[in-house]
Amino acid sequence: MNPTPKLATTAFQRFGVRPVINACGIYTDLGGTVFSPRVSQAMQEINTHFVRMVDLLDRSGEILAKLVGAEAARVVPGASAAITLGTAACIAGKDGHAWEQLPDTTGLKNEVLIQKAHRYKYDRMVRIAGGRLIEVGTTLTTTAADLQKACTQRTAMIMFPAHLDGRTGTLPLVEVSRIARQHAIPLLVDAAYMNYPTSIMHGYLEAGADLLCFSAKYFWGPNSGGFICGRRDLIEAVAGIDFTRYESGQFLTFGRPFKLDRHTIVATVAALEEWFAMDHNARWSSYAAKVASMRDQLADLKHIKTAARYFTMDERLVDEPVSCMTIEFKGGAAEVDRISTELLKGEPSIATVPLDDKLVIAVDTLLADQHDQIAVRLRELLSPKH
Repeated sequence: MNPTPKLATTAFQRFGVRPVINACGIYTDLGGTVFSPRVSQAMQEINTHFVRMVDLLDRSGEILAKLVGAEAARVVPGASAAITLGTAACIAGKDGHAWEQLPDTTGLKNEVLIQKAHRYKYDRMVRIAGGRLIEVGTTLTTTAADLQKACTQRTAMIMFPAHLDGRTGTLPLVEVSRIARQHAIPLLVDAAYMNYPTSIMHGYLEAGADLLCFSAKYFWGPNSGGFICGRRDLIEAVAGIDFTRYESGQFLTFGRPFKLDRHTIVATVAALEEWFAMDHNARWSSYAAKVASMRDQLADLKHIKTAARYFTMDERLVDEPVSCMTIEFKGGAAEVDRISTELLKGEPSIATVPLDDKLVIAVDTLLADQHDQIAVRLRELLSPKH
């Protein structure tokens, strides 16, 4: 008989994966974020008993709706799922037979309008529900007349990526909302990471969004969490389409694959509550302090140039507020790639962002004294002996 194998002491050892110091920021493929003690506690508490998922989703939706000033809200498995389920709600409404029919949209409105210059990687989520994307305008400009003309009896929804509001040549959200209301067409706004300042979250509703999508990882909730909020009738349609009644309800609904566990639901709510209560000035100050410390520790290395910058969620570098340190090397982009690779392969493993001729060291996802560990490792790699 073979002896019982000795269990590894940690999950990292058991699964053969290395802990990574995340100096990139909040990314899906790095696990999203690390939970606060309060969020972790909420997840542990909900694990002590079973619960009716319908009740938990209804109650959590009420709390989220109150936080953001919406008529109703629903936890969903991420912002991409919110787009798909929101699209399904706009196509099928509260028709249970239509819920079963999706993504086949025969006999249903299925066109989703989006400004051509607003096309982005996540707009394809509408296709999962059977939506057909219709580009409005050109890559250079979209006029009100263009959008008016595109609104027809086949239009189920207008989609608007919040982070692209204000792009040159495009219609702003308030104008798109005005036209959507004129034609009684629901307007879905994807605001996945648009949560600071917190006032902008309800600001999109005030600007006319009928449905509004958020990702939980950007307010330090679960990587697989998010929520959709807005008009009560459309959120009720989302609730009808989702997974909760597939086994016991009347209809075999489209949304069965978008199942949630109770841990994700309570963690999404707890994280947003913390986000609204947080001292964000202190948060930004802590980032600036970590960047300043790293720059001080590397100041004597004359063959590099460091700077304090803000690494935006859409991966641009601007001056303020500070959330990262950038490094420029004499070797240019090739040196950036080499150092980034060595940091990732080294001990500790440090994930960074090569961005053209700069190496980005983001600090918003660093834990405890990890900025000091990064500075030490950089000195090792950049010393003349290396």
